[in-house]
Amino acid sequence: MKRLPLDKYFPNVSTLSYGCMGLGGEWHGEDINDSDVRLAHQVVDTLLDIGVNHIDHADIYRTGKAEKVFGRVLAERPELREQLTIQSKCGIRFADGQGPNRYDFSEQWILQSVDNILQRLNIEQLDTLLLHRPDPLMEYDDVASAFEKLTDSGKVRYFGVSNMNVSQIEFLQRHLPDQLIVNQLEMSLTNLGWAEDGILVANPDGANVNFASGMLEYCQTHEIQLQSWGSLSQGLFSGRNLEGQSAHIHETAAKVAHYAGLYQVSKEAIVLAFLTRHPANIQPVIGTVNPDRIRACADLERVTLSREHWYDLLLAARGKDVP
Repeated sequence: MKRLPLDKYFPNVSTLSYGCMGLGGEWHGEDINDSDVRLAHQVVDTLLDIGVNHIDHADIYRTGKAEKVFGRVLAERPELREQLTIQSKCGIRFADGQGPNRYDFSEQWILQSVDNILQRLNIEQLDTLLLHRPDPLMEYDDVASAFEKLTDSGKVRYFGVSNMNVSQIEFLQRHLPDQLIVNQLEMSLTNLGWAEDGILVANPDGANVNFASGMLEYCQTHEIQLQSWGSLSQGLFSGRNLEGQSAHIHETAAKVAHYAGLYQVSKEAIVLAFLTRHPANIQPVIGTVNPDRIRACADLERVTLSREHWYDLLLAARGKDVP
């Protein structure tokens, strides 16, 4: 398999990352229970069985309960901490007594968020902290000061961002002493903006592409790890009921099934291989809590799509030919 940019910081990091948004029970339900903890243990065991060691959290997942239930697992099995690379995100604030739904990159909120993340996860240090979504009111010196304090205190090793464009990353990076090492964006066989951005240059259809233009090239140039959320397209091409879906979705699902048979791997592996075939060395984030589907994703290590097969899937997913 190709070397990930992230391997520079975390040698032998897994090709796949596991996103923990599905852990911790209901979003707005009661606190975690023993059943939630058992599921988290089962997920971790399955991940370790297939060699996935990169864990992706966010402080808002299940309103903090995803981190809390993972922290229970680490408390009960502290030896796991050295086996895992743990990442979390902050900066999104839900409506509360102080304001509406909003983003907050203030120094106070970043520092407070990290303290809460570490407490919930039952660890002393995050391997990577990402700023979750762009905050229009960001003051770069606030972020720089927060990052410096988190580094000096040993609470965070490295930093990155999520859902940012090239200009936002460059602006922030200009005021930071250390390299931002990750940008996490939605990329999949259904969200094709990352591929469309490159092929629709100087084409009228390019005006409809909703993606951070030039991001793939920028991250390759600066060795920033691109991580893709929504990587499995919510199971659309690997077993979900397609009733009511458009013709090109049915065609894409059929091609995924065909190539799964051709390469002798799971459908999930083909969907993920569409991402990892790109030279940017994308790290897909998967989030299913189903052990069988997690194991199916491990087949990714056994497949590299040919150029022709990649384009065949692209055209099917686009629903039309390339320009």
